[in-house]
Amino acid sequence: MAKMYYEKDCDINYLDGKKIAIIGFGSQGHAHAMNLKDSGCDVCVGLRQGSKNWANAEKAGLKVMTVPEAAKWGDIIMILVNDEVQAEVYKKDIAPNLSAGNMLMFAHGFNIHFKQIVPPADVDVSMIAPKGPGHTVRSTYVNGKGVPCLIAVEQNATGDAYKLALAYAAGIGGARGGVMETTFQDETETDLFGEQAVLCGGVVELMKLGFETLVEAGYEPENAYFECIHEMKLIIDLINKGGVAAMNYSISDTAEYGEYVSGPRVLPYEETKKNMKAVLKDIQDGVFAGKWIAENKNGRTFFNAKRAQLAKHQMETVGAELRKNMLWGEDTDLDTASN
Repeated sequence: MAKMYYEKDCDINYLDGKKIAIIGFGSQGHAHAMNLKDSGCDVCVGLRQGSKNWANAEKAGLKVMTVPEAAKWGDIIMILVNDEVQAEVYKKDIAPNLSAGNMLMFAHGFNIHFKQIVPPADVDVSMIAPKGPGHTVRSTYVNGKGVPCLIAVEQNATGDAYKLALAYAAGIGGARGGVMETTFQDETETDLFGEQAVLCGGVVELMKLGFETLVEAGYEPENAYFECIHEMKLIIDLINKGGVAAMNYSISDTAEYGEYVSGPRVLPYEETKKNMKAVLKDIQDGVFAGKWIAENKNGRTFFNAKRAQLAKHQMETVGAELRKNMLWGEDTDLDTASN
């Protein structure tokens, strides 16, 4: 059983007198910065000059500096810009401003594990990785709960890395949900696999194919959207609350029987497992990382084309129209997406 930490194990007072620089103000960045601020921590946000998020961070009551200024100011520097730009931002703006004894933090191990960032030996290197999107990290904190987190320490130069990282987890609300010990390697490889094979790649393809199958058979697109996409959240919420057994308890016996006889037809066990193992091998061997790094160096041609193609898919256009007519149709705030 992996080691778990909870609020009683995480003393947020270790952050007293520590200056925390959050680099980036996107999905995770805004959640970490605002949660830490609400927890009474001394926080600033580091952004590039002219960033569109500069005004948003100031409006939220946060101190804002350029990335080099924030890196020099902070005792703890949490890097929350996108994976693909972290190495460049680190080399250009953060590394020259690090001091011995600083803590360099990450919410995902990609750049450390694949050695895109190689910190000096005299700084702590740790990770607090919330197991949920940033908007959920924020909304659950505001509601008095917390998203579970992973903790890992790659370098413990000061000897205080674990207690500081656990205190940080408490500051963003993660200790309310539980903090599980792992390594940078394990977090990176399992996170990439989960995203690609199940949570994003797998689920999106499954919903898309289900939608297309019903529409091509002559059913209304709106019906197809409700049955294959809208209800996904309702099913996942039940599983999140009590596992698959709780979901099966809540649905009809007809639906549960269909789960057993048709699920394996859609996802044949041996073939699907073989494909998943191939995806995992590409992650473990660095093949996926190499492709993603190259994609960003080459102008993101494939990535941008696929994003544009998805935006035009009938599943997306029908969904957008349906959501406008729902009770929450005017609510586009992603911080409330898990409510």
